[in-house]
Amino acid sequence: MVEQGDAEEFRAPGVGGELVGHVGGQGPHLLLLHGGPVSNYLEPLADDLRDEYRVATYQQRGLHPSTLAGPFDVRSHLSDVIAVLDHLGWDRPLVGGHSWGGNLLLHLLVSHTDRVRAALVIDPLGGVGDGGFPEFDAEMVRRTPPAEVERAAMLDQRVMDGVATEAEAVESLRIFWPAYFPSPDRAPEFPDLRVNAAMAGPTLQSAVAELPGLAGRLADTRTPTTFVHGAASPMPLTASTDTAEVMGSHASVVVVPDAGHFVWIDVPGSLRDPLAELDRRAAEGPAAQG
Repeated sequence: MVEQGDAEEFRAPGVGGELVGHVGGQGPHLLLLHGGPVSNYLEPLADDLRDEYRVATYQQRGLHPSTLAGPFDVRSHLSDVIAVLDHLGWDRPLVGGHSWGGNLLLHLLVSHTDRVRAALVIDPLGGVGDGGFPEFDAEMVRRTPPAEVERAAMLDQRVMDGVATEAEAVESLRIFWPAYFPSPDRAPEFPDLRVNAAMAGPTLQSAVAELPGLAGRLADTRTPTTFVHGAASPMPLTASTDTAEVMGSHASVVVVPDAGHFVWIDVPGSLRDPLAELDRRAAEGPAAQG
């Protein structure tokens, strides 16, 4: 397996500054888009996949070492994805996106179809209706101890309003952290994540505001797409299944038993088969997709 240290740093020029990431491994090109929006947490997953793929990740704008400049909206983040692909010289890679990154990938499919060979959408904010966001919020609260809910909800609202300090934003995420997993005792130690509330709130608000126009555009996509969803995730399964239904025969859904929001943490290796199947479907071409 390729060691994380073998991945090379890259700096892609974007609007307002650079987008910093890492690329390494051998095989089909695969770009991973993190969620949050928080500091990039996908590098361990990328490292695990680099024995079969050449994998790139990058820190989205708003957090060091990438540019801190805004605006923090869907359009700007889409422009950043294209800037990274252009810098890497990748024409049509496989692209995976988790959570908010999965929603960003859905936008990429409808706005830059020619730049995505196949899409792996992991436990996403969906592309239909409200995207599952209100149900996700309610489930996260339900899974959090009552004694902590009031403060966590207050902090989370400050994040969405863009007025929280970084310490408050991280505290909110730390309180809610166990709720992402099938059970609190299954939650790993809270990682060293950073949150820029001035970026996180506006980014998610923009994603929600874009939802009404997204479903109709997804119906026209022909890119092979697989949704991978944790059976025990706080994100409702309908976020994946309803979106896949709109996309028709080009989209499929894989439900991973005993997995929460971070599917690959709860069930190590669970993304390998869906990725391999996507690669095969993409190689067969549009005629084989029906």
